[in-house]
Amino acid sequence: MKKLAQALIGALAAVTLGYSVTAVAQTTRVSSAADHAFIRFSDSYFDTYYFPTNPTTATTDGLHDFDTKLEDYSRAGVDANVKALQDWQAKVAAVDATKLGERVRGDRELVLNNIRSTLLTLQTIRPWQKNPDVYSSGITNSAFTLMERKFAPPETRLRDLIAREKLMPAVLADAHKNLDNPPLIYTQIALQQLPGLVQFFQKDVPSAFSDVTDPDLKKQFAESNAAVIQSLQNYQGWLKSDLLPRSHGDFRIGAAAFRDKLKYDEMVSLPLDRLIAVDMANMRQNQQAFTDVAKQLDPGKTPQQVLAELGSDYPAPDKILDTFRGTFDRLVGFIKQKQIITIPSDVRPIVEETPPFMRATTFASMDTPGPYEAVAKEAYFNVTLPEPEWSKQRTQEFMAQFSYPVITSVATHEAYPGHYIQFLWAHSQDDRVRKLLGANTNIEGWAHYCEQMMLDEGLAQYEFPTDKHQQLLLRLGQLQDALLRNARFVVGIKMHTGQMTMDQAIDFFVKQGYQSRAVGEVETKRGTSDPTYLYYTLGKLQIMKLRTDLAAKEGKSFNLQQFHDNFMRQGFAPIAIVREAMLGNTSPTL
Repeated sequence: MKKLAQALIGALAAVTLGYSVTAVAQTTRVSSAADHAFIRFSDSYFDTYYFPTNPTTATTDGLHDFDTKLEDYSRAGVDANVKALQDWQAKVAAVDATKLGERVRGDRELVLNNIRSTLLTLQTIRPWQKNPDVYSSGITNSAFTLMERKFAPPETRLRDLIAREKLMPAVLADAHKNLDNPPLIYTQIALQQLPGLVQFFQKDVPSAFSDVTDPDLKKQFAESNAAVIQSLQNYQGWLKSDLLPRSHGDFRIGAAAFRDKLKYDEMVSLPLDRLIAVDMANMRQNQQAFTDVAKQLDPGKTPQQVLAELGSDYPAPDKILDTFRGTFDRLVGFIKQKQIITIPSDVRPIVEETPPFMRATTFASMDTPGPYEAVAKEAYFNVTLPEPEWSKQRTQEFMAQFSYPVITSVATHEAYPGHYIQFLWAHSQDDRVRKLLGANTNIEGWAHYCEQMMLDEGLAQYEFPTDKHQQLLLRLGQLQDALLRNARFVVGIKMHTGQMTMDQAIDFFVKQGYQSRAVGEVETKRGTSDPTYLYYTLGKLQIMKLRTDLAAKEGKSFNLQQFHDNFMRQGFAPIAIVREAMLGNTSPTL
């Protein structure tokens, strides 16, 4: 599930954890009056449009002036957003980039592309018209943002929640008006999510505010919460009896929108067939490496047989969270010993089960406090566990993704030195644009790059100095994850350009991506509404090329930790912007 504000705006929350490390201190390089003028201009964009229009994003980012508000989901609200964004687009485009310094010029590109991407979403991709889950999961997330962190006393947050809940039934009423011939898979996913959403408001929300004793406040909450539950149940019934039978729309966004989305979100303009060729070459390399490692593990078995054994070696479901927690000390120890990257804080993320309304489309994720959150600074590492009512076979298929080697890879990706380290570094940014906006090729590309980089630097030997078998298993797990991302790359493009059906996509994940069918089904569902989830491999390959090119330029003076630290100093900007800053040129990123 995507947060509504992220789906419509593409905002990125960064972490704020208390620390003081001079090694990561940085200053935005402002060199001219034009730079200062653009900074003031971008502040106006955030203060007068971005946050007022996206109150849930404001809460997530740690700005609590809009905690009683909710996004306007109505068609009139969509139209008003389009008009406002068109006005902002004209204003930002009119700023002369040639008068700006390198850093601020990159900020201008981030703001302008964010606006263009949002307009593409609202006008062309149109999730407000096609995706029922945008409404039900959107309002659920708006409640969750007031629950997950104790940034204010429970009474204050409950009053804010009541105000938001009073607006939620109208959102679902807007859904009735806006939804028009959605894709069948979107309605099916919404129906799959809804029981968990209802349960969330029935159990999780009241539990979060159980300490509140004010009887009047409790009475108001009981009324507003009951109304939301009833509205969600009615929505579920309407989806099933009315919308589902007439859900015959197409989830595919088409080649033109796909190219535009890549251009605006990631600053990548390569032809789609060229991108597929790049990924397929990398996939073949990973498949060959997988075969080579599998033969070393057991020359008498096929790679698929070795993979099946890999997927059968996992902790008990009730031990998964503890197993993830246990990886942190080893990963941090290795990073420090090998001087991989500066770690700005010793505070660890909190490992917990994924919230119910996010479980249908994600296995693991990092949820961090916003860049302006001053009180509730916890970061959460969410892990999705199998449901108790699942069959034994379904549970075993699901658990294949949590083999011990894969757990190490996931912890590397989500925490050390992946997303969690990124967000720790984001605290040192004094550049508001880069605190709030970014590219997934940077964010997910970095985390995916770290999976391979850590093993290349010797993590397996560090963890198992005398056990070659375990070393090989770690590499096999990393390669399986890499093949999953390779498969996303091809599936995303081909499904959304009409070259692949959903059934073919599932088969591609299984046969070419070396995944279980259960994983393939979830990944294919995700791809229907996250078309450009190729950004994992695309970003990883861009970072690897940047590193290779910089090492060639610097020669013997190249230092890996310095490279990683300097990469972090650029925030979450598209690799094209990072490349210009670090290499001093605009050469191709691939």
